[in-house]
Order: sequence, then structure tokens, then C-alpha cells
Amino acid sequence: MFQTISSFFKVKEIRSKIIYTLLLLIVFRLGTFITVPYVDARALQESNNQLLGLMNMFGGGALAKFSIFALGIMPYITASIITQLLQMDVVPKFAEWSKQGEVGRRKLAQFTRYFTIVLAFIQAIVMSFGFNQMFQGSILKDTGIATYVIIAVVLTAGTAFLLWLGEQITAKGVGNGISIIIFAGIVSGIPGAVGQLYEMKISGAGDALFINIAFLLVLLLVIIAVTVFVIYVQEALRKIPIQYAKRNTGQQQQMLAGQQTHLPLKLNAAGVIPVIFAVAFFMAPQQLLSFMEPTSVTQKILYVFDYTNMVGLTIYVALIIAFTYFYAFVQVNPENMADNLKKQGAYIPGIRPGANTEEYLTSTLYRLTFVGSLFLASVAIMPIVFVKFGNLPEAAQIGGTSLLIVVGVALETMKQLESQLVKRHYKGFMKQ
Repeated sequence: MFQTISSFFKVKEIRSKIIYTLLLLIVFRLGTFITVPYVDARALQESNNQLLGLMNMFGGGALAKFSIFALGIMPYITASIITQLLQMDVVPKFAEWSKQGEVGRRKLAQFTRYFTIVLAFIQAIVMSFGFNQMFQGSILKDTGIATYVIIAVVLTAGTAFLLWLGEQITAKGVGNGISIIIFAGIVSGIPGAVGQLYEMKISGAGDALFINIAFLLVLLLVIIAVTVFVIYVQEALRKIPIQYAKRNTGQQQQMLAGQQTHLPLKLNAAGVIPVIFAVAFFMAPQQLLSFMEPTSVTQKILYVFDYTNMVGLTIYVALIIAFTYFYAFVQVNPENMADNLKKQGAYIPGIRPGANTEEYLTSTLYRLTFVGSLFLASVAIMPIVFVKFGNLPEAAQIGGTSLLIVVGVALETMKQLESQLVKRHYKGFMKQ
């Protein structure tokens, strides 16, 4: 493994991409320390609000400092969710673009960018006004209209800049840019979480020091075991046998008959996107209602969208499962897959090409996605149970979500790097 890591830096192209990605991530981290004008963020830094913890997770602590990146890339995630939902024959034009290949994808991506800017501006105004109300006017030094507009413009520009950073990483760096930025934000919060655990369990523990150390060791073993389990499930495949009735190959156009291969379907085809979408969807009503005057209605809605209680936890799990099914079928389209197999003269043994193959792939994907969605939901809610019964910091509630995102992004990035190494005849990480 270490030899393979050293191989990354022996290849100039890969080395340049890694360095470029790291430099842009440094820019991202520096931006989280630049506070927005007219803002005093001390009240935010002292707050233990659950919503702030969720938003901080994706922004690498930018919200607690009310920095120029305080909105993070959440407006982009929200815009992506809405855009993908609109493609499901809700807006005919979007459905048409989704079927136009690369040209359609560019149009949808452009719309998502513009929609992100609109959402970011609206969210910036609501957030700056809401936080100032929540903390009784201690956030903003001036509450004039011009102040709110300036803050909204700065925050929107910060989100647009993050979006640009993500696109640059995707195009010229390593991995998916947006995912890498979320990854960097989560990883940057690990030292703070370790510090909180030290303060709670070690500092001033007295006679309970031995028990607390034993508890932390058990917790470390659980984290390692869960990480291994996540990697195992994320890499799990269902190999569907494929038979080629006829196949032309080589310059001589020789006919090959009866050749077998397999079609790999991942147990969790959706990756970590459903968890990110579910968190974004879950945060939206909390963010809006927490800025309003508390009433019996708003309190009930906030209770429903609080995953520390059974009702909110059930909704959270349902959202993860629903988004897993939705995104799995976006990533793996059984209709297109069956059509491509038919065109290539391939078939699944015992299954007729065409409609029957599509039905078989759909049913198989349904079963795989069911297991994958339960896996995602169980890992996401596991830390919530630990916080309730293990006296852990409140911030640990999002540990499962963080772990899924970090492991998922790391695996995808490693695969991308390995694929580039394989092209240059290096021995990669993944051994079949």
C-alpha cells in the first residue's frame, strides 16, 4: 500500500493533480477563517445548537465563525436535489435534457449553478436575519437593509467560489470536487471532536479515569469495526453472469461464440449521496423554523424534524431509504442497461433479452438497494444511540453520517487514482 502511495508521486501527472487538489483545499480552509463584514460570531461559537452542528459539519466550522463560506455547498446540494426531482417528468424540458446525453447534462448543470446562486442569496438573507434574532441581536453590529444585502452578497459569492473550487478539483485535480470539499470539512473537525472527548472523559475524571479510558478504547474498537464494515459493504458486488451469443473481435473480425463475463451491480449503488441528500432535506425545515417566533405549531414541526426523538429518527431513516432507491436508479438505469446488452448481442442465461432482462435487472436492483439502504440508515443512526446511552458529545450524533461520507469519498478517490496507475502498469490497491 505504501509503495503504491509513493507511486502516486512518481507519476508527474498524478503528482500534479494531488498537489493542485491540496492547494485548493488550503484555500478552502483559509476561507473558513475570514469573517463576513458587520458580524460578531462569538455567540455562534459558544452555541450548542444541533442545527449549527449539522451545518458546521459540511462547512468545516465555517458557520461557527460566520465566515465567507458559512453557507458551504448546501445550496448546491439542495439545488441538485430539486433539479433531479424535476427531471422525473415534472418539467418536460428537464426530462428531455436528461435524455440528451452530454449536451443535456451540461444544460442541467448550468441550470443547477444558477439555481444554486438564487438559493444561496435567499438562504443568506434568512440565515443572517434569523441568527441575529435567535441570539437577541448580538450577531450583527448594524441591522440596516444595506447590511443584510452586503452580507447576503458576500455569503452568496462564497458559495459560488466553493462551487468553482469543486469544479476545478473535478476537472484538474483528484476525485469529485464537491465531495472532496465536504470530506475536507469533516476531517478538519476531527481534532475538535477528539478534544471534546478528552475534556469529557479524561480531564478531571478523578476516580472514574480508568473506566473512561476503557470506554474510549471500546469506542475506538467500535469505530474501527464500523469503518471496516462500511468499506466491505461499499465494495460488495452482485455479479450477474452475461453470455455473448456472438462477438466480433480483432482485425480479422473473428467470430467468438459462448464467451462469458459478468455484469457487476454494487450492493450500494447510490454511494453516500443519499445520506448527504437526507441531511440537506432534514436541515431545511429546521433552518427556516428556528429563525421564526416559537409557537406551538413551529415547536411541533421542529420536534418532527429532530432525529434525537423517535418520530424524527423514523423520518430520517425513511428519507435515507427513499433517496437510496431514487439515486440508485439514477445511477443504474435497468432500461438502458438491458437495451445496451441487447445491442451487443449479450444476454443473461435463462432470461430473454429486452423487456425480460429489464425486469430481472430491476428486481435485482430493488433487492440490492433494500439491503444497501438499511446499511446506510443503520450506520447513520448508530452514533445517535451512542450519544443517548454513552454520554458522548452532542456533536458525535453526526458521526455516522461523517464516517459514511469520509469512507465513501476516500474509496472513490483511491479508485480514481488507482485507475490512472493501472494505465501506467503500476500495481494498484484493489486486488481482485
